[in-house]
Amino acid sequence: MRVLVAYASRHGATQGIAERIAETLRKAGLEAEALPAASVKNLAAYDAFVIGGAAYMFHWLKDATKFVRRNRAFLATRPVWLFSSGPIGTEPIDAQGRDQKVGAVPREFAELVPAVKARGQEIFFGAVDSGRKPIGFAERMMSVIPAAKGALPVGDFRDWPAIEAWAATIARDLA
Repeated sequence: MRVLVAYASRHGATQGIAERIAETLRKAGLEAEALPAASVKNLAAYDAFVIGGAAYMFHWLKDATKFVRRNRAFLATRPVWLFSSGPIGTEPIDAQGRDQKVGAVPREFAELVPAVKARGQEIFFGAVDSGRKPIGFAERMMSVIPAAKGALPVGDFRDWPAIEAWAATIARDLA
């Protein structure tokens, strides 16, 4: 069985998650590859799909959203899972007592999960590199406004065992 792990990543953290998912699927005996969603042209070459994107300001990156919307009819006929990365830090609960993963679900999931009949969805913590160059208006503003500087925790908050465990459940479901 061939599995595509398609992703949209701004700074590389989501790409790393996608690559780890593909690696875990290969270790389970599946043919899997991770590719940027914007580069995928031939879906017919795959039997199942895991699609992920980083989330910023409650929205999935456009390349992931466009990929699913453009291919929704085809994807609805195959096994599909969706994931997002985005919350950062080490605490699962924010200062107001809310589950950070619940608050980080991209708004597009309300439309896309049922549209492709996704078998599952997951939210993973992301990573912030202090040396990264800002991309987009919001990141540029955060980098120049004195009050915003240092507001985001810096580090790699991806939970690799949780990512591998989720990928292993996908592999078992496809077996």
